[in-house]
Amino acid sequence: MKVDDVKKLQHRKYREELHHFLVEGEHLILELQKAAATQPHLAQSQLFITEQYQDWVAENISLNLRTTVVGHKAMSQMSDTKSPQGIIAAVPFAPVQASNLQPAKNERAIYLYEIQDPGNLGTILRTLAWFGGFRCLLSANSVDPYNPKVVRSSMGAIFHVALEQYVALEVVAERYTRIACLDMQGKALSDSSFKEFDCYVFGNEARGVPREQLDAMNAQPFTINGNGAIESLNLASAVNMCVYELVR
Repeated sequence: MKVDDVKKLQHRKYREELHHFLVEGEHLILELQKAAATQPHLAQSQLFITEQYQDWVAENISLNLRTTVVGHKAMSQMSDTKSPQGIIAAVPFAPVQASNLQPAKNERAIYLYEIQDPGNLGTILRTLAWFGGFRCLLSANSVDPYNPKVVRSSMGAIFHVALEQYVALEVVAERYTRIACLDMQGKALSDSSFKEFDCYVFGNEARGVPREQLDAMNAQPFTINGNGAIESLNLASAVNMCVYELVR
């Protein structure tokens, strides 16, 4: 991939057109290398570094990645950060295969409806990767999971969570027969029945999920009990609490 193409990967349109996304910084490059051990397509990533990173790459990267040394100006154009570290990888999307859509044994799905905040999504992916056994489904009109801000805030979790985009609510209802959601009038999260579902639906930060669609899915409501001092929880916090309850 040419440097000019890498610059375009700042935009969702070109990420989807070129089937690549950007990973920046030492920590994420090391996570990329770790994930490549079990995901061969990641070994096809291309590394772009400034001259000062040549020794670091030689000492820390055992993958035989195609590496291109670029100047600081080119690096700043590829990066979306104010002070680029000097190391970026163009990473190919996972190949789309029918087998990728088959849930693993005992896997649960977290469905996010029109989530907008990159930090929320990155934090949720980090939690799902920490506990394992979860698939993340995103509806249309959701933030791009390969947005550089999402990738950074995921701290490498983007490589370790099965991820699907553009999944309609109707498709969720077809794929999963046992669906749960959050609702102020639902059962307590601590109720033993909370762990009996295959898919857990969470809504947009401001609007939630349309009530008529939840009813059509027969989604069973649960609530996170609090003292009511504020109107609602942050979305990522709510997902994190639910996931912890599922695995504890």
